[in-house]
This record gives sequence, C-alpha cells and structure tokens, in this order.
Amino acid sequence: MYGPYGFQLRDCEPVQRMRGKGREESERLAGSLSPLPGLTKWCPCRRGASAGSGRRGRFHAGPSPRHVSVPATDPARLARLHSVSISLQISQEMDNIVAQHPGLVSKVNIGHSFEKRPMNVLKFSTGGDKPAIWLDAGIHAREWVTQATALWTANKIASDYGNDPSITSILDTMDIFLLPVTNPDGYVFSQTKNRMWRKTRSKVSGSSCVGVDPNRNWDAGFGGPGASSNPCSDSYHGPRANSEVEVKSIVDFIKSHGKIKAFITLHSYSQLLMFPYGYTCTQSDNFDELNEVAKKAAQALASLHGTKYKVGPICSVIYQASGGSIDWSYDHGIKYSFAFELRDTGRYGFLLPARQILPTAEETWLGLKTIMEHVRDHPY
Repeated sequence: MYGPYGFQLRDCEPVQRMRGKGREESERLAGSLSPLPGLTKWCPCRRGASAGSGRRGRFHAGPSPRHVSVPATDPARLARLHSVSISLQISQEMDNIVAQHPGLVSKVNIGHSFEKRPMNVLKFSTGGDKPAIWLDAGIHAREWVTQATALWTANKIASDYGNDPSITSILDTMDIFLLPVTNPDGYVFSQTKNRMWRKTRSKVSGSSCVGVDPNRNWDAGFGGPGASSNPCSDSYHGPRANSEVEVKSIVDFIKSHGKIKAFITLHSYSQLLMFPYGYTCTQSDNFDELNEVAKKAAQALASLHGTKYKVGPICSVIYQASGGSIDWSYDHGIKYSFAFELRDTGRYGFLLPARQILPTAEETWLGLKTIMEHVRDHPY
C-alpha cells in the first residue's frame, strides 16, 4: 500500500552518541517508530559498520525509491527530508486512491494550514447531491495511528464499493468526506522535532509558546472547563473560537455543504467511543439513540480482535472538555457525532507499535461501518 521509506546509516557512532540525549531524539534518529503502516522504520544502523565506509546515510521515499546522500551527523537535514517525505507520502497515497477509483473518489481542497500545507479531503461519491458523512483524523499531531487508520479506511471504502453490499448501499445513498490529516503542521513537527507534539503550529501573540489545541478551539462552550487560557499549555484553547485555520476550514466546509448528517473523528488513545457532550455534563437530546449506536459499534469492533471499548458521553467517560469538534457538530445540527479513541489503554499510549496499526484499522472499520449503516437507515 505504501512505498519504502527510511534511511540507512553506515556508521553507528553518531546515533549511539544520541542515546544519552533523550528518548525522543534517539528514537527519531535510531528508528523505533514507523510514520505510516507499511513504511520502513527509521532504520537502526548496521552494527559493525566499517569506519572506512564514512559517516554517510541513504534516504529513500516514495513508491519508486530515490537515494540521497545524507550526513548521519546532520539531524536538521534528516528532519527536512523526513518532513518532505511524510507530506509527499500522504499526498501520493491520496492521489493513488483517486487514480485507482476515478469514478468514485476525488480530492477536494478545503483550505491550507498555518504553514500553508494543503488540507485535502477525499470525497467518495457515486454522483448527485446527496447527504454526507464526515470523517477526520489526526487533529492531535502525536496520535499517529489515527492518520494511518484513516488512509487504510480510505482504501477500504474505495475497494469495497461494488463488493461489500453494505458499503455499496451506503455510497449509493450518501457521500463520504474523509480528511486523513486534520493538523498537518503539527503532524510534521511530531515526525521531525517533537514526537509528543499535540497542538497546531500557529504563532501566539504575546507568547514565546507556539500552537493551539485544535480540539479546544471549536465554538462549543469555548473557553470553558477542560481548556486552558495558558498559551504554553497543551490544552490552550486559542485567542478565540475558530482562530485556527485548520478548524475554520472544516467549519466553513461543513456549513457550506449543508447536508452533513454524521461527523466522526478519530483520536488515540484509550479505546473509547464517545458522543456529546464534553463541554457540559448535561445529556444530549438524542442520548438514548447515540448510546445505543455507540454500543453496537463497539460490539462490532470487538468482534474481530476482542478489543474492548468503553462508550458514553465525553463528560462522563473521560472528563469535561470544552471547545471540541463533535460538540460543535452536534450543536450545528449533526445528530450523529462521534469520537473514537483508538488503541491502546496505556501500555504504549501514543507510541503504539507498528505491528498494531493494521489490526487497529481493521477493527475500527467495523465500528465505523456500523455507525454509517445506522446513519443510512435513519435519515433526518
């Protein structure tokens, strides 16, 4: 599904020296984390490499590998190449899906991030002006399994149309819009600089700290409990609702479309399936229905690998949290608003091993499809 990606160091010494400089930096250079499913890891150098081979490395990316000579002692250069590669890999994968399914899938640009990266959405449609389902991932940069799951899901939707009666029926009656990377700047920063980065990369007036928590920036109880007014906090809500261009782009698209009937967002980790509200602990008007749908989706998800999810409103399942996306979508009239928190429950947390990406995507798809089937069968 993805082309080869990584680099090989011919001299271990520079990486070994990094071992004492913190886990994040050594992992970024030595390679315990894969950026996307199917991609090669940041490869650890070969032990016993000859000093005469020189302190050089090889970097390759994309479906047809290209090789670039990179000094192993230049992490800034490696970071720049890594940033370009990640952006290109995702863009190329989206283009591949469109090229392979031209009558079903198209790419729609809904805006650009703070650092001018495109926010491209995959549209799955059999034609006509139909109601739609929205699905996004990666609003928090460090939640890498969500972006990977979204891309796997995009391929699954496209390849199953015409083969799976359920997804065929869904797409015959509804469109699906899928945004694989909601926070592209933060995602690249987490890949190249700080593995645990959560926020956007926008500048904050009057502060040396950077970025806003994009899931505290929506106009839904903005600035309330569970969000911070401190620009240096990971939960900083921003100067005003929709201040982040990434959030504003989605809001504008949803409003202009006018027929979005479900809004689903993928987060990690904790194995939860939640629905409104987060900014208040008051039950939503459709609590009983949403709770039943969530339970059925969690049961479907668990049927594959036995992964157990807890379900319920955000406020009771985790904590009160204001300014979240599904609270905004629900208050905007999108009844079927859900947030997944994918694997795991804390053993690996955000550093989920690459071997768990595929089973995570597979089981999540069963939960997503259950929700989509309910939306299809209960028009409003």
